[in-house]
Amino acid sequence: MTIIFESILPIFLLVSLGVWLKRSPLIDLTLWEGLEQLGYYILFPALLFSTLATADFTGMKTDATALATIGSVTLMSAALLLLWPMLRARHISSAAFTSIFQTATRWNGFMALAIAQKLYGPLGLSLTALVMTLVIIPINLYNVGVLIGFNGGPKGLKFFAFKIATNPLIVASALGIVLNASGIPVYGPVLNAIEMLASASLSLGLVMVGAGLKVSDALRPSLVALLAVFLKLIVMPVFMVGTAYALGIRSDSLLVIALGASVPTAMNGYLLAKQMGGDAPLYAAVATVQTVVSFFTIPLVLTVTGYVAAG
Repeated sequence: MTIIFESILPIFLLVSLGVWLKRSPLIDLTLWEGLEQLGYYILFPALLFSTLATADFTGMKTDATALATIGSVTLMSAALLLLWPMLRARHISSAAFTSIFQTATRWNGFMALAIAQKLYGPLGLSLTALVMTLVIIPINLYNVGVLIGFNGGPKGLKFFAFKIATNPLIVASALGIVLNASGIPVYGPVLNAIEMLASASLSLGLVMVGAGLKVSDALRPSLVALLAVFLKLIVMPVFMVGTAYALGIRSDSLLVIALGASVPTAMNGYLLAKQMGGDAPLYAAVATVQTVVSFFTIPLVLTVTGYVAAG
């Protein structure tokens, strides 16, 4: 537990730095939106592409990993939809439900990759990137579908296809896997340039996570926000670790899957909530509380999973 805690501490120090910088007079407030776009459209895709294009997946149970991750996200999504009638009966709005759904299924890739690199090295980084690639498409399909279904807006296959085809994380991941599988090498200087961009993504991404948090929301969270925290940080790890274990995944691979399940939600869902009629303030509140609580739950999840993985 101590080793895991000390490995996670630098990640949360960078998140805390982001919280402070956003509120300090050192940086112009107009800069943050541009940094967020830079990270989402350039730096993070560069990390995914370079990691997946050069990763060695030999010995990894990719089929079982795919089934465990996609299956768990699908089961979680179905469980949340079954929960909707109960929430509606308690006067929770459809917009609020979409934010509960998003914050319970999305996960923060910046934090997962940073912690995986710290704890498990290049292998952990590669496996985490693979898990991210496997769940990016279903997570976005389910979340966009729920936002459309509950909040209205454009519908149809073309709209879904556009959202998926223009997602920079999906495009970068797909290109990396295609090049890796085909054996086509990336020209050395070009790959070096991409890796230089990638090296800046995790630290900047963690600072941006902190900048997007609202500290006041963590002090007096609503019951709805606490429900979303419980669903993401406790229920989702149980779903994913249980499914992966049942499929024969063990050792570090199981721990990396547990890590992906236990990190808080991704901040890009906040932008989607704003654009598509979701409850954006609730999303921001849940993301803040999840980030704070995950500082304690991630070591707990990884420690318990470690005992499970050891048999």
